[in-house]
This record gives sequence, structure tokens and C-alpha cells, in this order.
Amino acid sequence: MKKNITNYIIPVVTAVSVLAMPSCTKLDPKLNAPNSIAPTQSGGAPSAPSISAVYEQLNSLIGGQEGWHAMEEHTTDELLGPTRGTDWDDFGTWRRLHLHTWGPDHNQVTNTWNQLNGALFQTTLIAETKTGLEKAEGQFLRAYFRYLTCDLYGQVQSRPATAAANAVPDVLTRAAAIDAIIAELEAAVPNLPSFNRTNRTQATKEAAWALLAKCYLNRAVYKQDPTKPAGPYTFAASDMNKVIEYCNNISANGLLAVNNYYWDNFKWDNGALSTENIFVRKNGSDPRAGNGSALVWQTAMGFHYGQAPSGWNGFATLSDFYDSFEPTDKRRSDTLAGYTAQTGVVAGFLVGTVRGPKDGRIGNPIVVLKDRSKNDLVFTRNVSMFFNNEANGIRPNKFPLDPSTINDGGWGSQNEFPFFRLSDVRLMKAEAILRGGTSAGETALSIVNDIRSKRGASALAAITLPELLKERGRELWLEGWRRNDMIRYGVFNDPVQERSAASDAYRVVFPIPTTAVASNPNLKQNFGY
Repeated sequence: MKKNITNYIIPVVTAVSVLAMPSCTKLDPKLNAPNSIAPTQSGGAPSAPSISAVYEQLNSLIGGQEGWHAMEEHTTDELLGPTRGTDWDDFGTWRRLHLHTWGPDHNQVTNTWNQLNGALFQTTLIAETKTGLEKAEGQFLRAYFRYLTCDLYGQVQSRPATAAANAVPDVLTRAAAIDAIIAELEAAVPNLPSFNRTNRTQATKEAAWALLAKCYLNRAVYKQDPTKPAGPYTFAASDMNKVIEYCNNISANGLLAVNNYYWDNFKWDNGALSTENIFVRKNGSDPRAGNGSALVWQTAMGFHYGQAPSGWNGFATLSDFYDSFEPTDKRRSDTLAGYTAQTGVVAGFLVGTVRGPKDGRIGNPIVVLKDRSKNDLVFTRNVSMFFNNEANGIRPNKFPLDPSTINDGGWGSQNEFPFFRLSDVRLMKAEAILRGGTSAGETALSIVNDIRSKRGASALAAITLPELLKERGRELWLEGWRRNDMIRYGVFNDPVQERSAASDAYRVVFPIPTTAVASNPNLKQNFGY
């Protein structure tokens, strides 16, 4: 790991530590330390935190370069962390994700489990002790964190809010967890407000419906025999009809519409311009604060040291994934007004000769940047898991930062990360139709082509499930859904660039961390591990 990254990692981790202590696999009294947001009542059961503190748990998902987002993306055909000399070796943590060779001791497997279980602990206190809107928000947030835990690990710890702080949690199987998640969301919806754009950072009916659509779309995956987690899956028409129902509910809100310009959903002013983003987390102004400037990580992880802002020259996109876009598709790359002229780069993927402001300072003339040997810096298509120079690999730029903040590192940029977005909802409906659901008035092809027309891509003559998976990749890259999609389509274990052999089928589920199995006798290690 680059030394200049650790300067930011330590404060971010410290900020979330009171929410997800290392021992929270057992959800034990250490979570109720004096600086915890859940103090213990005299009877031994914790008292509920504020709902705002519970929303802060979302920052642990996007507050750095590792964890949930890395597990969802580095394990797929979208992203990898190449070693550059001694840079980014990190004891093999990135290689093990891309090569599907992780084990129960993998640092990110353990840390993400701890983060999610810390969030479950806090959301349970809200969901089971509050009333009205606050209770419904707690139910939505608990359902969301349960969903992520169910999806990643296949088991979900559960215990009532009234239990003593040192009570050992019960464990929901994957099949039981998905039913509990659905039931909780359906119970929460009547007490949640409708989406009105100003409440996009809070739980709404539309956010709950989006998560319900995810649940039903993937229900066959989660109901699968745990000894055969990679399928094949049988998708029930009744489940697909529920997906369509919830997607239609969302589309009925006239304040939501697919943006005519893709990058309005991601650039620094997406909070004002996006008509798609349903449930988001806002960037903060300080990387050391609890709110985090999460999307700076997304930019800086691929940017070279000489770019603006100065990056850490880490992650890259695979050329096969890049080649899945048509050249006219603005989702691949586009010159961005108010940005490209100042930074020298496009929104999207960066490949070829790299330009930027002289000395990395916005306001200076745009020049061809140089590598360490004073040669022109050229990002190449080729990249390796093991041996790279500073220029290897196509770099992603999904969340263009506010140029006015870049000279200070971009930490004040106000991009918002979308957990749920209307284009995802529309593509879920298209998939449900292809998988046997019934829809009046729309076809899967018409839905996909409507989105493609707004992205500068040509209309398709036909749509199949394999092509729809490609379209989801093009639309939703680096939004945290690629692993989930590839598993549902039965291709997660297939060879990809820099992983020439198929991985073991059981790896569609991550292992339960060794420390968690040791601390909770109700947890059993997942099949294959």
C-alpha cells in the first residue's frame, strides 16, 4: 500500500471504529464502551442510538478503497489492483480477491463482516425500540445491512434489542434471512415517506421498493442449497412479477426519470442534477470526519501521482470490460463541460496519453504529463496482477470531482454515491421480464434501448440475458452491483482477464471469518471453506 494513502486510512478507520469494533462479530459489550453510540442501560440491554448516527454506518461501505466495495468489484471482470514494483502488493490482499483465492483470514473479509455486524447491532436497536417514522427508517437500514450480509456471507446474525449486550446472537440461514428481509421491508413501507428528491439521503418508499426488487430478483440465489451455492438457479415467475410490481411503483413517481446525460448522476453536482439517484450518501468536506469524502478514494485510487488531484496510481479496469462499450457510448468516456478543460481528462475510462495541468495545479496550462523517467505518461491497455510499471492499466474515473476543490485534494467535492438508482430499477424490470415475469405495455428490449439512446449507444435489435448482463455492466460499473449480477447470471466463477481458470463454485459466497466462527458457536463455516 502506498505510504501517502495511510495518512487518510487511519482517520477514516478511527471514525467508524465506535460503530463497528473489531469484536463485533459477537456483538459484545465492547460496542458499549464509553465512546460508543449505544450506551448500556442499567438492565444490561443497550439503549438506541440516534437515527442520524445509524445512517452514518453507511459511510463504512464507501469510506475507503477496501471492504464492501472492493469485495463487490475486485472479484469481477470490472476492476483489479495491480502490483507496481513494491507498490500495492499489500500482502496479496488485492490478488486474492481477483484470483478468488481468499480464505477466512482475509483482512477485508474480516473487516467487512465486522462493519456489517456493527451496523446490524445499531439498526436493531432502532428497528425494535422506536415507533413511527424512526422505527421504519431503522427497519429499512437493518434490512439493507442484512441484505449485504446475506449476499456476501450467506449467514446473518440476529438477536433482539432487549438482549443483554453479551448475549450470543442466533443465526439466520441465507434462505431464512431473505424472507426476514422482505417481511421487514414490507412492514416498513407504509410508514416511510415518498421520495421527493430532497430526502434522497433518507429511507423512502422508493428506496425500500428498490431493495425489495433486489430481494425478489435474487431470491432464487439465496434459496439455493448451501452446498451448491452457484446454482443453477430456478427463478420463479411469481418472484419476477414482484420485481416488476416494485419497479413500477418506483417509476410511478414523477420526480424520477432516467437522466438524458449519464454523468449528471455522478459528477460533483449530481445532488442537484440527477433525476435518477434514489438513495445516496453525500460526500463530506473532511476525510478525517465521520462523514468521509468517500468518492475521492474512487478517483485517487486510479489517478497517477502527476494528475489533478494527485493520485495513488493503484486500480485499473480490465481491457475486455472496456471493450464491451461502443466508442460512441458516453458511459465509456466523454468530454465533460467545466471539468475536462481544467483537469485534462474525460469522465469515464482513461487510456492513452495523459494530460493534466502543469504541476498538478488547477489553473495551470494543460500539458502532457510525464512518468518518473520523464517520458510521456501513457496509460496502456495491458495490465497484470503481478508485474506492472506506473503506466499500465486503463484507469476509471466514475465520480469526477469538483475542479474548484482539486488543488486541496478534492476532499471538498460534493459528489453523492448512489446506492439505488432508477436506471438500475429499469434494468431489473427488463431482466424480470426476460426471466418469465409479465409486464403490460413494455418489453425488455424497449427498456434497454430507451436507456441506451440516452447514453449515445446504438439500439439493439434483440435482447437476451447475456446481453442484458453486459448492459448492466456498462450502466452500473463501480456502483457495487457487479459481483451480485455475475452470480445471478451464473458466470461469477468463469475465467476473466488475469484469472485464466474457473474458480471453485463455492466462492460465490465468502467465508465466515475465523474469529467470528470462534466467537459464536451458532455460526458454521460456509461450504467449501
